[in-house]
Amino acid sequence: MNSIFLDKAKTPTTKDLKKGLGSSYDTWKALADFTNKSYPGAKEAWNFYNDKVGWSFRISDKRRVLIYLMPHDKFFQASMVFGQKATNEIFKSDIAESIQTEIKNAKVYPEGRVIRLEIMDKTLLNDIKKLIKIKISI
Repeated sequence: MNSIFLDKAKTPTTKDLKKGLGSSYDTWKALADFTNKSYPGAKEAWNFYNDKVGWSFRISDKRRVLIYLMPHDKFFQASMVFGQKATNEIFKSDIAESIQTEIKNAKVYPEGRVIRLEIMDKTLLNDIKKLIKIKISI
């Protein structure tokens, strides 16, 4: 799935993001704010991968990306990578069964399991916040 922002010469602005995401912008903002509050000193960065994929946004701590956010038309995708320790913590938690199933079924890479969640509204917001807390704590 590609970003709605495909012009390499133009880094997306807040105005662009609000227009593109519509009502899901509030959830994007809530996740970004929560991540930054949970890990003071986190670094935010827009990255352009290529002409096909376009721009995506990531928030990182000192050693890894905490969350990737990919803007789409009126929604966004939140992606995270979890190593085995974090995965074990997720399975012990009360995070939504649908997310746990997504993690169970995710392909395992050397850096861990990758999940990609489509976010249209605030339905998964609290569960994603729990995922961020687990990621930061491990």
